[in-house]
Amino acid sequence: MRVVDIIAKKRDGEALSREEIHDFIQAYTRGDIPDYQAAAWLMTVYLKGMTRQEIVDLTLAMAQSGDVLDLSDILEYAVDKHSSGGVGDKTSLVVLPLVAACGVTVAKMSGRGLGYSGGTLDKLESIAGYNVNLTGEQFRALAKKNGIVLAGQSASLAPADAKLYALRDVTATVPSLPLIASSIMSKKIAAGANGIVLDVKYGRGAFMPTVEDARALAQIMVEIGTDAGRDVVALLSNMNQPLGVAVGNALEIREAIQVMSGVTPDAASDFEDHCLIVASYMLLLAGRGQRWTDVDANQTLLRDKLNNGDALGVFRRMVDAQDGDIRMVDDPSLLPTARLIVPVAAARGGYIADVDALAVARASFDLGAGREKKGDPIDVAVGVEVFAKVGAFIEAGMTIAMVHANDELRLAAAQATLQATFTYSDLPVTPPALIDSVISSV
Repeated sequence: MRVVDIIAKKRDGEALSREEIHDFIQAYTRGDIPDYQAAAWLMTVYLKGMTRQEIVDLTLAMAQSGDVLDLSDILEYAVDKHSSGGVGDKTSLVVLPLVAACGVTVAKMSGRGLGYSGGTLDKLESIAGYNVNLTGEQFRALAKKNGIVLAGQSASLAPADAKLYALRDVTATVPSLPLIASSIMSKKIAAGANGIVLDVKYGRGAFMPTVEDARALAQIMVEIGTDAGRDVVALLSNMNQPLGVAVGNALEIREAIQVMSGVTPDAASDFEDHCLIVASYMLLLAGRGQRWTDVDANQTLLRDKLNNGDALGVFRRMVDAQDGDIRMVDDPSLLPTARLIVPVAAARGGYIADVDALAVARASFDLGAGREKKGDPIDVAVGVEVFAKVGAFIEAGMTIAMVHANDELRLAAAQATLQATFTYSDLPVTPPALIDSVISSV
């Protein structure tokens, strides 16, 4: 294989063969191809695109660039979820215990956040002692024993993705649908998933700005899964306003515990509903046409699991098994708390017409809840709470948000940002639908 020939072939708009893609990915992972040639190849993909077959071949080559987790001796059918990220998106914290409470084993590997907010692992580490760094054997053992495990992704899973993503980030090739889709799906396939629910978000607080962009990405990922022999459901969800109330690591853990305790705050009802929808489709896949075939009935079952404490019991068991301090689950007031907690009052009365999710994310990031580059420290105690959602009627002076800060200057900046986050209307406003549409291979 001559790398320059592969670059030239894709530059000229020709389709690469399975062998060419596989050999290129394996050689780059080994370090046999320099970054400057890989960068040139990435740019040709960005400019010329890829056929459906090429995208599938790229995804499988990336998945097979390292270890592929085999859970078949633990469970016959592994179901997983993936979210494309979002402001206040803490759904895994609730969805996984919900699904496990129905008797479905869930073994999920998650990542850290980069940008405006922490990732699932950062949130979980708000709980003192919680161990996200499990060996493969520990991961498998906990899945088998407890029916649930949520830990960090092993560096040996899809290592090609990590190398290529770092290169994409500095070569302006991140916004490529074939590269985005193969990145996401390679990790899910390498993690052993048979059925995958994709929560593909769109809007100001999401990676995909429009529903059309999200639909294009979702369609490609469903096609990848189908061609790779997986069952895939993609939900297109609105991320123009924050999901739930809390945006910030410990704050989001606290809100997840509230929801699993059956005491969801009114402003977080969208978060609860979203979790029920995602979990219902995970049950649909896990049932494989024999059980849980009605997503509406699934949501009724799952809501019972919230209200009777079953989901919280599973979450508590997971935290305990991974060395977390379960006292923080039993009493969330023990979670890390910011030194300064200050309300934001509504500038005027009226109906909330818009809550800019991206502005909320920036406020949380400026407080220290996110990281600008890999390895940066984050403050798990800080963040914001948004109590006024689109469609709500607000009187002037009402508390519409709360800032949790550990620094006076950052507090003032966040307050100013949040004041400009809300748009008001004198006329009633209809709240946006949570889910725009569903794309499914089943």
